[in-house]
Amino acid sequence: MRSRKYSRAEQVPLVWDGPGLVAGVDEAGRGPLAGPVVAAAVILDDLNPVRGLADSKKLSPRRREALYDEIMAKALCCSIAEASVAEIDTLNILQATLLAMQRAVQGLRLKPAKVLVDGNRLPRLDVLAEAIVKGDDKVPAISAASILAKVHRDRWCARYDEQFPQYGFAAHKGYGTAAHLAALREHGACPEHRRSFSPVAGVLA
Repeated sequence: MRSRKYSRAEQVPLVWDGPGLVAGVDEAGRGPLAGPVVAAAVILDDLNPVRGLADSKKLSPRRREALYDEIMAKALCCSIAEASVAEIDTLNILQATLLAMQRAVQGLRLKPAKVLVDGNRLPRLDVLAEAIVKGDDKVPAISAASILAKVHRDRWCARYDEQFPQYGFAAHKGYGTAAHLAALREHGACPEHRRSFSPVAGVLA
């Protein structure tokens, strides 16, 4: 009889480590004061490997950009999804992050047999899933997902910086730096600021 484990999230018996495609999932943008939270899901091709995968935070912007293009070209399939600022403010950042992850997995062209998610929480999925703490350091598919999510969000910040240059999104990527907080106090919040986050709510109050 095959060994079985129980998912903490769903408390149903699951068969682990069976055959089939494995997707890695990670997010970017939980901490910033503005913009969507982004999640990516990646199924890598074992016959066409991507060299140099690592946690996106440990890579230079230039290296992330190069790996982004290579992952998009070589992976069996990739999906990038967002949860909007409105969803973040309505649901809270954790639930919005899980929603973005769910959308990323659902957006894959191929359905994985198993999903490996960075962290300790799982989105609601209709496939076998496992949460792996520091998975972006341990699992190549999660590392690839972290790179896609980070580059996608950084590009969003660069585009939004062109519309609202007074906030400096291209430099701080939406995080609550001293310069960003000073801009908030001077200019107020823009449409993409997360009003449920205390630094933004404090300025508006």
